[in-house]
Amino acid sequence: MTVSSESVLYSVCPNGIATVALNKPEVRNAFDDELVASLLAAFNRAEADDAVRVLVLTSTHEKIFSAGGNLNGFASEETVLQKYQRNSSAPKLIETMMGLRIPVLCALNGHALAGGFGLILGCDLILAKEGVRIGTPEINIGAFPFIISALMMRNIPRKKVMEMLFLGDQMGVEEAQALGVINRVVPAGQFEALVQEWAEKLASKSPLMIKLGKKAFQEQQDRPLFEAFRLLEHYLTLAQNTTDVKEGVAAFMEKRAPKWKGC
Repeated sequence: MTVSSESVLYSVCPNGIATVALNKPEVRNAFDDELVASLLAAFNRAEADDAVRVLVLTSTHEKIFSAGGNLNGFASEETVLQKYQRNSSAPKLIETMMGLRIPVLCALNGHALAGGFGLILGCDLILAKEGVRIGTPEINIGAFPFIISALMMRNIPRKKVMEMLFLGDQMGVEEAQALGVINRVVPAGQFEALVQEWAEKLASKSPLMIKLGKKAFQEQQDRPLFEAFRLLEHYLTLAQNTTDVKEGVAAFMEKRAPKWKGC
């Protein structure tokens, strides 16, 4: 099934892989109200569809994932309240994506800059095509990546974050992989096949355990260690009493593929 909007393409395969593709190549997938609204709609659609097991986020542009925010919005004649309301859309978009019950795999097939870089940092996993660049060039035009700096601090060593924020230089995905920001950098000829392989693997896992595990991971990551232990004890106990855990163990012992029940 494929559903198209002006800004985003949304499709779902029978195996439960949903693909969301940014589709405004004429403006290098710059974020505006339409694109953000279309992405939110796509994320909510995937969340509401029980058949969807994984979401792949990518771009239809040959070289650009997203160039970030639409610069026209920075200089527009709006009130302070209007600008504040507009600026809340980026955190809402990333929070919605990060809060999905399913894993989000970014197929980074083009450069991701500014807000586009922030969007990929909100994904659970990132596969990048060789030669792609990422970065926060906002300082070069007298702006600053305020919102996405919070994500950067949670994904990148502090000194490197300050370098990116203050110098505005771009980074190759090869360096980003060495920093742990990118899971894997893939030659162009192998990229689509590996994306498909990872998406199928993710779709084959217990949807319930992915949902619980993702929620637990996000809730504990900024807590003190002992507090995190107490929280995770509850999640572990809950998981151990699910049918999916029992089915997974039984399938392993019987050397067969598991049949997930989702309960």
